[in-house]
Amino acid sequence: MTAVTAPLRPPIWRRLVGFNLLTGIVLGIGGWYVGWFGAHAVVGPSLDYFGDVDYNELSVFMAYIGGVVGFLIGLGFLNYPARRLLGYPPSLREKETGGWARYFGLCTDHKVVGIQYLWGIGLFFFIGGLNAMLIRFELLRPTHQVFSGGTYLTLVGMHGTMMMGMMSSGILGPFANYLVPIMIGARRMAFPRVEALTFWLLMAAGAILTTTIFFGGFPTGWTGYEPLNVQAAAGMDCYILFFALAGISMTLLGLNMIATIVTMRAPGLTWMRLPIFVWGVLSTASLMVLAAPVLIAVLSMSALDRAAQTTFFSASGGGSNYLYENLFWVFGHPEVYILALPGFAIVLELLPVFARKPLWGYRLAVAGLLGVTLLSWMVWQHHLFVSGINGDLRPFYMLSTELISIPTGFTFICGLMTLWRGQIRFTVPMLFCLAWFFNFLLGGLSGVFLSDVPSDVTTHGSFFSMAHFHYTIMGGLVFTFFAAIYYWVPKMTGWQLNETLGKIHFWTMFVFFNSTFAPLFAIGFLNQPRRVNVYAHTLQFLNDWVSVSAFCLGTSMLIFLFNLVWSLAFVKKPALANPWASRSIEFQLPSPVPVHNFDRIPVFSSDPYGYGEGPVPQWVPAGAPAGRD
Repeated sequence: MTAVTAPLRPPIWRRLVGFNLLTGIVLGIGGWYVGWFGAHAVVGPSLDYFGDVDYNELSVFMAYIGGVVGFLIGLGFLNYPARRLLGYPPSLREKETGGWARYFGLCTDHKVVGIQYLWGIGLFFFIGGLNAMLIRFELLRPTHQVFSGGTYLTLVGMHGTMMMGMMSSGILGPFANYLVPIMIGARRMAFPRVEALTFWLLMAAGAILTTTIFFGGFPTGWTGYEPLNVQAAAGMDCYILFFALAGISMTLLGLNMIATIVTMRAPGLTWMRLPIFVWGVLSTASLMVLAAPVLIAVLSMSALDRAAQTTFFSASGGGSNYLYENLFWVFGHPEVYILALPGFAIVLELLPVFARKPLWGYRLAVAGLLGVTLLSWMVWQHHLFVSGINGDLRPFYMLSTELISIPTGFTFICGLMTLWRGQIRFTVPMLFCLAWFFNFLLGGLSGVFLSDVPSDVTTHGSFFSMAHFHYTIMGGLVFTFFAAIYYWVPKMTGWQLNETLGKIHFWTMFVFFNSTFAPLFAIGFLNQPRRVNVYAHTLQFLNDWVSVSAFCLGTSMLIFLFNLVWSLAFVKKPALANPWASRSIEFQLPSPVPVHNFDRIPVFSSDPYGYGEGPVPQWVPAGAPAGRD
């Protein structure tokens, strides 16, 4: 008998040579310098208008554009079109079975892209959280302590911009990319390379934003308001490029999700059998496709004002600052629901699993998601109530803002009625979902003060509005983000997370989240403005309380990080195929899910929420454990 020898693996240096992250970084740095020096070489009579422009502005834009192009080339995004142009047969799959190296380059497996998103967004989430800790450290004293006013504003702007830009894809990036094809019975996304492109564009954007401090930062917060925008240092260019790239990523991500859900559903999966999470993804993707291009357009005009002396937003040249404010919030308020809607969907997806009941009011829940999607386009001018807009417009936007609470209430009703008389299991994902009800309710109630003109005049621009925003977004999106991690990461990785550490993480996060942001309502009513590092001495106790609570909240994130690393890198306890006894199709597959998802495309004959109404649908391949009801 002849022994079978394993094939020799190439040395690691051979595996590092090629189109991958390392090559992308090298070519990205080269492209950055090409753009930087190329901008300085701009000459010619047709370009005289650059004569009075600071070359640093043009150089920053050109350098980062060149860097992003070089980065994408290094990752291999031009390989496919180049091979087609040269007459080679097309490669439909890219590094889908390439071992650990596939996570560090272009890969067309939607599950790999989902895990890339999870770790990439997690990295920038922690960077944004570190900025929040620095902000609260500065506010431990009512007078200037460590950071100058300009540096403090940059920290505030980086925190808000990074959180808003990155977490816009915080659910659709990791979880929708991974799960939607499986949930609808497909083997891949509609456009696999576009899917990979959205991730790497977002990572390039995050890297650009972190360099803003080397160019003087920016003073505008996350909104980039004019005329501060055009007057700011070159660090403002990093803000513009970050949000523009994030907007392109969001647009392409939304288009890919819509195309996949509309055209690739398996036989029998009618619209009224669609998992509620997929409905949430479809609603969010619709907002992304329609709202993000507005952001790209307004930032392009802002970049031209800064680098080419156009006057879109300059009153002296016939432009208008109000134009920027209106266009930004045409994107900015649907953006709030781009952040909130996936949280709604995750809660409604998980509650039936842990209450052991069918989802109450499925059609009402779908109507709620679609209603929020529609009404989110009719509320943006409540951000301009104190900006001098026509007073006749105020009643309409006040009414439309309050009307959006009706479809939002549908979500609450469906969730609460699903819990009613259910056999509730208080697992870690369920605890985070239950916290969502409490947090988002406080966020919604505080929003009434900001939607009504008389009270908004008092609270606008204060810490009250900041507390409201964090209750709706962090209390809504981030809590459900962690619910999704604890629920789906065992399926995504094949390894089980420590439940005891998970519960410690939940309770410390929930308690200190409320201890951090609830006092800010009072601080706001006591007239402390946002984005200012000097405040009245009488408010020091409350600010110290908030800062200490924020540090404890940050510690809770370290508990989560330890759990994640400890469970996935050291303990490595194998996860069951269906640890939650779910009826959803992804839990009827092995853990982790194989590259091809399904040996045969499944046929759907019922909805996934019929708990107590019969056996679990048998999609499990031979040898894999099935779920229990």
